[in-house]
Amino acid sequence: MDLRPPRTSRQRTRQVRHAQLAVPFALIALVTVVDVLAPPDVHLGPFLVAAPAVTASFRGPRMTGFVGLVAVLAQAVVATTRTTLTDLNHTFQIIALIMISVFVTLFAHLREVHEKELIQLRSVAETAQQVVLRPLRDRIGPLRIASVYLAAAAEAQIGGDLYAAARTATSTRLIIGDVRGKGLDAVGEAALVLGAFRAAAHQEADLRGLVNYLEGAVAPDLYDVTGPDESEDARTGSGDGAGDGAGSSSGSASGEDEGFTTAAVLDIPDGEPVLHLVSCGHPPPLLLLRDGRAVPLEVTHPAPPLGLAGLVDGAVTAQTFDFAAGDVLLLYTDGVLEARDRAGEFYPLTERVVAWTGLHPQAVLDHLCADLLAHVVGRTLGDDAAMVAIERLPRP
Repeated sequence: MDLRPPRTSRQRTRQVRHAQLAVPFALIALVTVVDVLAPPDVHLGPFLVAAPAVTASFRGPRMTGFVGLVAVLAQAVVATTRTTLTDLNHTFQIIALIMISVFVTLFAHLREVHEKELIQLRSVAETAQQVVLRPLRDRIGPLRIASVYLAAAAEAQIGGDLYAAARTATSTRLIIGDVRGKGLDAVGEAALVLGAFRAAAHQEADLRGLVNYLEGAVAPDLYDVTGPDESEDARTGSGDGAGDGAGSSSGSASGEDEGFTTAAVLDIPDGEPVLHLVSCGHPPPLLLLRDGRAVPLEVTHPAPPLGLAGLVDGAVTAQTFDFAAGDVLLLYTDGVLEARDRAGEFYPLTERVVAWTGLHPQAVLDHLCADLLAHVVGRTLGDDAAMVAIERLPRP
């Protein structure tokens, strides 16, 4: 497969580059002619420094140096035409032009090196994202699926939001989640949750077992954030405040550095028009019905976020909701709900998504992304946003 840009696109890029390069040479020619024809007490030579300076903004050091050389030669032509090269005024103008050309050539070199490093880092980030957050297939069993990931910063390609799907013999299991925090720690936690889900989704018989497995995979990391000495004190009950009993251990377990992941874990059977949902502190999915309604799937007994089950008593329970053919289920992270406009108003997801009922999943996400970015126009997303749309197809 040819992954290069289309020929017309490459030709257009070359044309733009040539048009840009014509600007500094036209400037040199214009300043040279006007300076030669100007009165003796008028000197336009200093304007020639603009030519290499402009070139350094869009071309590399070689072309910048070449334009600087042409500008120096043009200044020499002006000097010999008007007086002589040994004229003190023109001599200082030539020296200043040479020095500035050298400086801007050096800056062009540094900019080129920085751009290459940035391109390499973006390539690594994209590769890491594809490894950690694998794209979902368009069709999984009787489901049609679409997904999208919006980074809060334009240069960021990966974060703590996650989603995945796994196919079992009789159903499709999905997870969407949001890791608390940002940066590499959040990415590592997201990779841990996704790895545990992919490992257990085919093995656990029900959602309760799957969620308990995810909790067991995430919970040990709570001791890693405090350091070995503090973790040992928390386990043995020693250290400062040991006399406070349970209060000391809970204080270390629920400190500010504690990590957790909100998640929604679903099981969608092939043979029944229903879905089973366990919500671990995650925003409720929206069910887009064929009659034009958007219904939040609020669970009666939500589970605590992954990593915090040890702090809350209660068993994990799965709740069943109707999911008929033609309905579309929208999963999302709180980055969608927390998007603000210039007035500080949050994005009204439930109100907006009603307009797109009856559309297939990819169309729903296309409209949602466009509307979300229009809502925050002039601003950036406060947090990364992940969205997955799922449609149950009619049985053949």
